[in-house]
Amino acid sequence: MSAPMLLETRALCAFYGATQVLFGLDLAVAAGGVTTLLGANGAGKTTTLRAISGMVRTTGDILFEGRSIRALAIEDIVRLRIAHVPQGRGTFVRQTVEENLQIGAMTRRDRAIAADIERVYGYFPRLKERRAQQAGTLSGGEQQMLAVARALMLRPKLMLLDEPSFGLAPLVVQELFGILRVLNRDENVSMLLVEQNASLALDLADHAYLIETGALVMTGAARDLRNDESIRRAYLGY
Repeated sequence: MSAPMLLETRALCAFYGATQVLFGLDLAVAAGGVTTLLGANGAGKTTTLRAISGMVRTTGDILFEGRSIRALAIEDIVRLRIAHVPQGRGTFVRQTVEENLQIGAMTRRDRAIAADIERVYGYFPRLKERRAQQAGTLSGGEQQMLAVARALMLRPKLMLLDEPSFGLAPLVVQELFGILRVLNRDENVSMLLVEQNASLALDLADHAYLIETGALVMTGAARDLRNDESIRRAYLGY
């Protein structure tokens, strides 16, 4: 039996002012699955994540666990345990590593935050070494890891990841994507991944969508897109 859908968008359109950027997107993320959204720069990938997070004006519908969330405020979407890791890391540069992690848990009301910080340090031991260091003084790779670690403090059901490999050295990218794989496998964190490195994304994902100028042009199992030479050449550039 296939897994139920955790997230679905139906006829999703998005706008910046009067300019329409997304045109009727129907996509889904299975519970416990990894879905990747691929396409060229400017295709609408980042806008799709922003639309789901309530950051841009939209029409159509967005369903999370079967409930419409399109009209919810950003903070209410966060309380549903949807964590958005934006492009460009998005850390609080004047706060320490540990303060950034505490900020990630601001919407929680339980008492397990200290224990979860230690759990997150288990995934990112370099962050533990730098727990008292200002985030703005970390390397680019460390800041990206901190952005993911802070999202984990939400105990997310769904992570929206926007270009996590951008600007990182290959070895750091390998390490980071290895951690994402473990989070999906061992903690059942579902993910919607936007990533320019199509080969990397298709290796992690189980399902993929291709987007061009704000409209979906193709969808299928990630392995099928990865193994189709004509698709790779026409759309993915490798």
